[in-house]
Amino acid sequence: MTVLQERLRTLAPETLQGIRRGIEKESLRTQASGALALTPHPAALGSALTHPRITTDYSESQLELITGVHEGVEACLDELTQIHQFVYRAIGDEMLWVGSMPCGLPTDETIPIGLYGSSNVGRAKSIYRMGLAHRYGRRMQTISGIHYNWSMPGVSSEQYFGLIRNFRRHSFLLLVLFGASPAVCSSFVAGRTHELQTLVGQTLYMPHGTSLRMGRLGYQSDAQATLAVSYNSLESYAASLQEALTRPYPAYEAIGIRNPGGDYNQLATSLLQIENEFYGTIRPKRVIFPGERPLHALRERGVEYVEVRCMDLDPFVPVGIEAPTMRFLDIFLLHCLLSESPPDTADEIAALARNQQRVAERGREPGLQLERGEGRIALQAWGEQLLAECGTVAAALDAAHRGSLYRDALEGARQVLLDTQRAPSARVLATAAKDFGGSYVAFTRAQSVQTRQRLLALAFRPELAARFAAMAEASVAEQRRIEAADTVPFETYRQAYLSIDRLGV
Repeated sequence: MTVLQERLRTLAPETLQGIRRGIEKESLRTQASGALALTPHPAALGSALTHPRITTDYSESQLELITGVHEGVEACLDELTQIHQFVYRAIGDEMLWVGSMPCGLPTDETIPIGLYGSSNVGRAKSIYRMGLAHRYGRRMQTISGIHYNWSMPGVSSEQYFGLIRNFRRHSFLLLVLFGASPAVCSSFVAGRTHELQTLVGQTLYMPHGTSLRMGRLGYQSDAQATLAVSYNSLESYAASLQEALTRPYPAYEAIGIRNPGGDYNQLATSLLQIENEFYGTIRPKRVIFPGERPLHALRERGVEYVEVRCMDLDPFVPVGIEAPTMRFLDIFLLHCLLSESPPDTADEIAALARNQQRVAERGREPGLQLERGEGRIALQAWGEQLLAECGTVAAALDAAHRGSLYRDALEGARQVLLDTQRAPSARVLATAAKDFGGSYVAFTRAQSVQTRQRLLALAFRPELAARFAAMAEASVAEQRRIEAADTVPFETYRQAYLSIDRLGV
């Protein structure tokens, strides 16, 4: 019996039933034409600073929709659908872009940065985004994805870090199965060097690409590539992040905190301004208190859940993710948690980064080899091995839930691995070629129009509309309260928030 099977046998059905999940879903607002919407965050949606379910990510044009924590997959999807219904009714003739890679973009400086009001915390959020613009450019920040937040009762911080190490080793499989960004509008890479091929007109692509969002064109940073963050323990992870949060970085020192006119360029000149700037496929997370630093919360109270960050928006389903995908993530994360998880090394961390790049750009290439240990292994063989091991996990989840939905989700994944033409990335290219002359923007615009129509056609009960409207109104009142309560100048607030003492040393 394997370690995975032994550990699985010790879990009571109630523990497996106790898995919790939530979703954070980003989407660009666009005009009906498919061009980026340059309008402010719609007033009917409330305050992006304080609304618990509807905020913005990088840009005023980039909505982030957030569910609560749910026991059931369907309940989570139901809430995500309801949030979408309210949003579509509030944004007029605009729509949500259903692809992870952005629509046709205006010049970099024209992309609007998120605004959060005049409070110190609101100004800090905007200045952080200005820092991202200076460091990486605004286009990179318009990429959208889905974050899957996951927890299970009785899991320690040490066990969560074991899960994270295994996830980082095996997440290539998620890019193959669910990656949906093999192409991009040429406006996204204007002025940048790249290895993309021209599919047609303004559409660039990688023929065997799975998720350009997770490759070199996505959330990548030469500066962050110098970090070898260790996930061997909470202590090693926290120490790695603290160094990045406190070590000055010459290129960012050259940008400066303020420009000659006195406006802020960024929050700090360190390698990372704040914790959220660290890009990764998965993060250890803990709900924070108001004003608390995330690293302090982790050090004080441990890991509460993990945030999976490598999932593309699925343009073929209305809210970007569907139930079988979520169930597969449950299986996959439980497999990562219960399998043996040796410590990572600097060499392995570097190899995993290379694997991720290969799979993002070439994941459907026949015979593609990945690095594993001292040698190489075919992606197909490694994926088949992982799916075979996941069989016992799916069976245990089905037994706990008295059904077969997890087995069905696993079988669906197996079929995609056996024939990657079934993968969303392949379907995007095939549909764009068949119906839209190969144009990524034309395909995604049509899918966005269709999605808008489908969600607006769904019944939206008056009591739900009233509840969301009340939530929006309450969020505006809460923003006003926060702004009225500020008592210190922003610079005093900034220095205090960034103090090393706030990191829970």
